[in-house]
Amino acid sequence: MKAQAKLLETLVGQVRSFKNRLPEVAEAYERLPAETYKDGAISGKNKRLMALSASLIHGCRGCVLFQTDEAVKQGASVEEILESCAVAISLGGTMATSETARVMAFLEEKGVL
Repeated sequence: MKAQAKLLETLVGQVRSFKNRLPEVAEAYERLPAETYKDGAISGKNKRLMALSASLIHGCRGCVLFQTDEAVKQGASVEEILESCAVAISLGGTMATSETARVMAFLEEKGVL
């Protein structure tokens, strides 16, 4: 499996390049996640864990890496991340299971696991 942290860095750079070329689209898009992931009745950390589960089920590698990274930044523990992976596996079967390997590799690379 490719270095997950490097893959995330590459994806973020490519998205940044896209946003620089279409700043009005970027601005419109960025308002939704800024509002969605802020603390409310559900904490921002828990929202990131929810998004991680959804990303695993859908098999979006960039989303999986980004949401894992954001969950860690929000203070999610390894146990919380792994339980979120377990929820995804229970709903998403083998696709979520294989994407969970990506989460494990990313956490190992970041020295969290």
